[in-house]
Amino acid sequence: MENMNAPAWRKSSRCGTSTCVEVAKVDENYLIRDSKNPEAAALAFTKAEWEAFVEGVNAGEFRF
Repeated sequence: MENMNAPAWRKSSRCGTSTCVEVAKVDENYLIRDSKNPEAAALAFTKAEWEAFVEGVNAGEFRF
């Protein structure tokens, strides 16, 4: 039987078949994990932390 409390992990549509990070929302928190190692511990972020990260991505703060 599938675990009803398991996070619903999402992967970017830009990943294709390559390895990516995955994101899941659980209550008011966001979890991030490595898709090639899904059994490892996920990083957890609050809603405010996640929103600051997304804002930074959209502003181009992570472009090298």
